[in-house]
Amino acid sequence: MINPKKLEEVAKQLSDALPPQLKQAAGEFEERSKHILQQQLMKLDLVSREEFDVQTKVLEKTRAKLEALEKQVDELLSKRPD
Repeated sequence: MINPKKLEEVAKQLSDALPPQLKQAAGEFEERSKHILQQQLMKLDLVSREEFDVQTKVLEKTRAKLEALEKQVDELLSKRPD
């Protein structure tokens, strides 16, 4: 679900943005940043890309079926004597 490599990249970018006088604390900052990011991202209701793609396909099929049913209903209603 959450790509640890991406978290490490973001933590590293944050660490690299520190002023030179704070570089000595960069390692600790990077670890703490990664930990905080992981905690906050876990609170979000996220799905994997794979799961998202599966659900997109399900939705597309459902829409196609709905459109077909709507067409059938319209045809039946147009044939109905008033």
